[in-house]
Amino acid sequence: MTESSTIQVREARLPEDLEAIERLWFEYLTWGNEEMQARHGVHPHSPRETVGQDMASIAKFQPPHGRLVLAFSGGRACGIGCLRRIGPDTAEIKRMFVDPAVRRAGAGRAILEYLLAAAAGAGYVRVRLDSPRFMTAAHALYRSAGFVDIGPYAESEIPDAYKPYLIFMERDLTPASGD
Repeated sequence: MTESSTIQVREARLPEDLEAIERLWFEYLTWGNEEMQARHGVHPHSPRETVGQDMASIAKFQPPHGRLVLAFSGGRACGIGCLRRIGPDTAEIKRMFVDPAVRRAGAGRAILEYLLAAAAGAGYVRVRLDSPRFMTAAHALYRSAGFVDIGPYAESEIPDAYKPYLIFMERDLTPASGD
């Protein structure tokens, strides 16, 4: 478990955390869908259906190749982040979300640091992610952690029609020469 002031991050415990996972995924996907609709006039998916698919395939976010972590504040799950394998040496961060009521308290950074450490520990060489263009605070967090913008990558689950509305990023996990 990692701790950032009043935020604690730990791997999800199944099945006891399933309700919190489902709630946070639904909140994230609903918010994202509403923003995409308001900003671009597109409705990328059904949040309820996508959550159902994620719950049915939750194993892809479990060790040894993945992780599913929760952030807690005051004993309540307030954030989530997932890691999944998309190639022999590449992982992808998915469904990273922090409840708006606790944003700017360090939960996003704590989740990201946990996932990056887990990816490095699992032997991944790089981590990729996609993020809607409107999530500028998330992009700043990712860039501060060493992510750089890249083009869309083949393993992304994003349909081609929605790729123009997203930013794709990557972080190299190999130690710099001289480290």
